[in-house]
Amino acid sequence: MSFMQEAATTPDGLAGTAATSSGLQGTAATSEGPAHRGPTTPGPSDVTAVGVSDGLDVAAVGSPEKTEAAASIRVSEGAGGADASRGGSEKSEAAIAAEEAVVAHNYHPLPIVVASAEGAWVTDVTGRRYLDCLAAYSAVNFGHSNPVLLDAARAQLERVTLTSRAFHNDQLGPFAQALAELCGKNMVLPMNTGAEAVESAIKVARAWGYRVKGVARDAANIIVMSGNFHGRTTTIISFSDDDDARADFGPYTPGFRTVPYGDTDALAAAIDDNTVAVLVEPIQGESGVLVPPTGYLPAVRALCTAQNVLFIADEIQSGLGRTGTTFACDLAGVVPDLYLLGKALGGGIVPVSAVVGNDDILGVLQPGQHGSTFGGNPLASAVGHAVVRMLASGEYQKRARVLGARLHEKLGAFVGSGVLDVHGAGLWAGVDIDPALATGREVCERLMERGILAKDTHGSTIRFAPPIVIDESDLDWMVDQFGEVLQELRGIPTG
Repeated sequence: MSFMQEAATTPDGLAGTAATSSGLQGTAATSEGPAHRGPTTPGPSDVTAVGVSDGLDVAAVGSPEKTEAAASIRVSEGAGGADASRGGSEKSEAAIAAEEAVVAHNYHPLPIVVASAEGAWVTDVTGRRYLDCLAAYSAVNFGHSNPVLLDAARAQLERVTLTSRAFHNDQLGPFAQALAELCGKNMVLPMNTGAEAVESAIKVARAWGYRVKGVARDAANIIVMSGNFHGRTTTIISFSDDDDARADFGPYTPGFRTVPYGDTDALAAAIDDNTVAVLVEPIQGESGVLVPPTGYLPAVRALCTAQNVLFIADEIQSGLGRTGTTFACDLAGVVPDLYLLGKALGGGIVPVSAVVGNDDILGVLQPGQHGSTFGGNPLASAVGHAVVRMLASGEYQKRARVLGARLHEKLGAFVGSGVLDVHGAGLWAGVDIDPALATGREVCERLMERGILAKDTHGSTIRFAPPIVIDESDLDWMVDQFGEVLQELRGIPTG
């Protein structure tokens, strides 16, 4: 039984692991392999229990000879099959061609066509199975086809899915109440996409600045960080320093000041009487899972409080369990004025985002001043409420924390052997590849051939962010495959 399957059968309906004296309960596997992979993908043949503890102790997984044999099976069959050829089958190529003929080329995806998925694994149109180590940029924190979330969606699909905010619905109130409690706040502004949450927070901050702080009309400024990624709308790219996202999309929206990420002195110098907010990612995801210096976020909090400026934390990628805590801000012990949430809030089923704060800030909005036809719809609210209930158990946060420590320890061992640095938190890691060895894209393509799906960013950084439900044995296998790719690139035999 996999973590996700076990979570779905807990008595209270909440997803989570069964805790034991030695830490998190892992997967009980049989000779047919972990159940979530199905019979076509054999796994470890002699695993009795795979578990982890806060001390990173690993339970017995059978003899080394049998474990090695199982890993060999997983590479040859579970990660692609002997008949799979480089570049994909004709079926995959036809599907990709059909898509690229009519879809704007705003992404450069790896050449894989996913047809189904469960837990941490996806299956392409040819039947090849891959371990998903991106989790849709953390939108699938709780695994593909999570049974708890699917049940919540199915139940609501049979009732009502959309009313618009012209009317009330019976799901939005309970969802918003639960989400506010999770954040320690008392008001929620529901939206759909992450970029919408950021845009909404910008509007709220400006309105608060004019109506509460007393900033002169149209004089408000918001401070942002270098290397930021908050979305790709015209306002957001106006304060981006990513040329791919920004070039040729001007004229740009004024009202933003950029300071170096992690530099509190520069932040303090940039704040003036017209500053209404500081917008920051507690961990910069698109920049390579960059963690700011110790003390930075508490300093941001102190500056904002002293200067009567809103502290807005973009937790769209970093929040909801990914870092081993409910929010990345929790790692630094700080509470922002506004949380921006998205991605995992929809459970990988529907787009759900939100701005969460207190009524003294979000209360500045009045009817007609902001809106969304789909924001807060009954289906999204039902799924989002299920996500919040799962997080309330604390089990996902603990799992990400424990497995994340294991991930970072293992990846850190590659520094100096083709890897320059590893950074991140929880089950989220950025790995800087030595550019003299390969580009990040080349490493991701080699991983794909081995049945691992990851994504590069900024040329030479690989991001690993598997679903939190990933089995420990699969996590270890992923790291092993990454190590073998590094050996291949360095010309070292992997046999």
